[in-house]
Amino acid sequence: MVYISRKEFFNAAHRLYNPAWSKEENDEFFGPCANEYFHGHNFEITVTVVGEPNPMTGFVINLKKLGVLMKSLIVDRIDHKNLNMDVDFLKGKITSCENLVKVFWDILAPEIEKNSSGRLFKITLQETHKNYVEYYGEKGL
Repeated sequence: MVYISRKEFFNAAHRLYNPAWSKEENDEFFGPCANEYFHGHNFEITVTVVGEPNPMTGFVINLKKLGVLMKSLIVDRIDHKNLNMDVDFLKGKITSCENLVKVFWDILAPEIEKNSSGRLFKITLQETHKNYVEYYGEKGL
């Protein structure tokens, strides 16, 4: 098996806040990330596809095509947006990185399978220099 990855970047604002909790509970749990005026990050998303290279092309997936999928399905829809207010596919979700990667997986996985000889293996979402999340899909559990 060959693992091939592509990185893209986006900037977005969000607020970590559970509407079922009081302001005090949110402030206690989420700290400054519960700021009612939101806060922003320069995110880095890495998508990894696994499979055997196609004998006609030598590719598991064409990296240019993977970049197009990542940009059109995810990045173009969230870049320079407020994730809580502006992104239809995140409505009603707490916009933690853990929730973001799961939603991104559901959007990307079927398109990657249609456009490659492989399957989505992992999504890594880096929120800060210190914090990142990796998701391997439900089968990864």
